[in-house]
Amino acid sequence: MKHSIKLGLAPTRRFVFSAEDARRYKGLVEQKLRDWKVEFVTIDSVTKEGLLFERRDAVAATELFKKENVDAVFSPHVNFGTEEVVSQLARDVGKPFLLWGPRDEAPNAEGVRLRDTQCGLFATANVLKKYRVPFSYIVNSRLDDPVFERGVRTFLSAVAAAKSFHRARIGQISTRPPNFYTMIVNEQDLILRWGIEMVPMDLVRVERGVLELEKTDKRVKDEAASIARRFQRRGVDDGKLARIAALKLFLSDWAEQEGLAAIAFKCHDDLPDSLGIYPCWVNGELAGLGLPVTCETDVHGALTAVMLYAAANGSTPPFFADLTQRHPTNDNGELLWHCGNFPNALAEEGGPNFIGTHFVIPPHRPGTGNFAIRGGDVTIARFDGLDGEYSLLIGHGRSTRGPYNLGTYLWVEFDDWPKWEEHVVRGPYVHHVAAIHGSYAPALYEATRFIPGMRPDPVEPSEEQIKGWLRGNG
Repeated sequence: MKHSIKLGLAPTRRFVFSAEDARRYKGLVEQKLRDWKVEFVTIDSVTKEGLLFERRDAVAATELFKKENVDAVFSPHVNFGTEEVVSQLARDVGKPFLLWGPRDEAPNAEGVRLRDTQCGLFATANVLKKYRVPFSYIVNSRLDDPVFERGVRTFLSAVAAAKSFHRARIGQISTRPPNFYTMIVNEQDLILRWGIEMVPMDLVRVERGVLELEKTDKRVKDEAASIARRFQRRGVDDGKLARIAALKLFLSDWAEQEGLAAIAFKCHDDLPDSLGIYPCWVNGELAGLGLPVTCETDVHGALTAVMLYAAANGSTPPFFADLTQRHPTNDNGELLWHCGNFPNALAEEGGPNFIGTHFVIPPHRPGTGNFAIRGGDVTIARFDGLDGEYSLLIGHGRSTRGPYNLGTYLWVEFDDWPKWEEHVVRGPYVHHVAAIHGSYAPALYEATRFIPGMRPDPVEPSEEQIKGWLRGNG
């Protein structure tokens, strides 16, 4: 699943400085976006020059962008720009806004400057703040500077993450487990602040639906046969495999019918007692198909996974993990583990990989994945809140070697694990995190600009390091 972002492109110039050079830079910016395969809508059809510099231009561009349902607005200052017109557009469209302008060359031989772009950026930033418009910005730079492409791509990832969070529909299967006070959430806050809706389903409906599918739906037999061909089994007979297949199909059908972005599942102990299987492996399968499923009815964890998946543009699935234990010999190592719910698409090649029984909770029913996932750089995040104050824990780690485990897992190394531990203990966070391969901390940091009431809480890299990276350092 790709999270395509449509950009409203509204270059701006001022009535002074070179109009010809502004039009030239407009074309250069558009070509860069085409080269990067960014979808964008120009204002050529509604303004005289395809540029924003009169009040009526903002009105016309606003109507166009709303009609085209753009996800964000980018207003390159192709010379100084017209700050009040740009800010009016940004305010009225009401979507994430990106501010940037090309770095000026030297004055010509007569001492004449063509643009004074940086000065215009300062003016627009001031008016945007007066209008209370949240925005990202890219440091004044040349078109071919790496920081420009870095800034655009980070902004698009940030917009995708914020878009996925707002108005998300999260399927909630049953209540939280009785002893999991950590999973208490304020549903009223979620819907009033961000339009996030919970779509509840009780376990009786799940049980009835799965059993009905198992009896009547031909897809169950085909799905079970497909699973049997692809995966080893230990302690999972054909009957239980068919039930696992039926559960996967039931949840997938429900998510499609309800337009769910993710599911928070009460995975133990009622469902295993009634159906004789754990949903862990199914959870991972669905996550691998673009539907994150979190354990123990973790609603905030589900929202975190949705944001990570969107920030990565659906290029790789997230995995939902416990922060479980410190590495036995590496003081900066930590075990990211859960009972068997990581996507099989992430399984490490060549290692043990099978559908087995739950080794932690007796009577050890079948339905768990057992494998390590591939290594590399990972982004780890956790959205949580307390007393109406919400924050997003953000950071990067990298895989490292560690002891074999049953269940699904990845050993991760940090620069300073005790710093992470302190953030979790002192913050509103719990033992669950969502993680994804790749480095998306800057995108998540920027995404919080467009989610009112969510504070970024970076660990590694720190806030200052993220800001420096966005300025072009590193």
